[in-house]
Amino acid sequence: MTTEQEQLTQIRNDIDSIDAQIQALIGQRALCAQKVADIKTKGGQVEVVFYRPEREAQVLRAVKARNTSLLPDEEMAKLFREIMSACLALEQPTSVAYLGPEGSYTHASVIKQFGSSAHPVAVSSIEEVFDVVERGGANYGIVPVENSSEGIVKSTQEALLNTKLKISGEVELAIHHCLLSKSENVESLKKVVAHTQALGQCEQWIKNNLPWVEVEA
Repeated sequence: MTTEQEQLTQIRNDIDSIDAQIQALIGQRALCAQKVADIKTKGGQVEVVFYRPEREAQVLRAVKARNTSLLPDEEMAKLFREIMSACLALEQPTSVAYLGPEGSYTHASVIKQFGSSAHPVAVSSIEEVFDVVERGGANYGIVPVENSSEGIVKSTQEALLNTKLKISGEVELAIHHCLLSKSENVESLKKVVAHTQALGQCEQWIKNNLPWVEVEA
């Protein structure tokens, strides 16, 4: 009878072997991505398009459809998103302008849509996202379009009406806000300061839980 340590050692050896196979297959996939880039750049097109959101969506749907592992479909899709992101970076280093700062929900949308291998470019306004992409300072831009509580984001709507840029993809993201304070006593709060959009999304919660506070955007 094998001991517990021997069993663990065998399982870890199996994991190491599987990891080596995964790594080799990812390397093969990267070679395929490089071949795609070579074909596209030699095709004589005036403007070569490397990022194809419809193709990536197709791949991720297939990943979820064939998933029979213990991992949930979304977690499996996240792994493949990162593989595709790294491979896309081989074809073309992808820069994405977004409404900053780093750590914002728009930044999270960049990572969700393009993966960690993309190069995020933080700007200070929605209008600047459009401007940077139009001037060639970034390959793509991500802007908030609408949310379930506040509806259409007017700044984005106005910018879309006045640009030649086209919508190439959509990202859905769950929004969660946190109330931060130096005081541990909520009843001692006098004012809540936040971005206009965040205040609109939290308006009902503030009315229900902090009806006495002053609100400032």
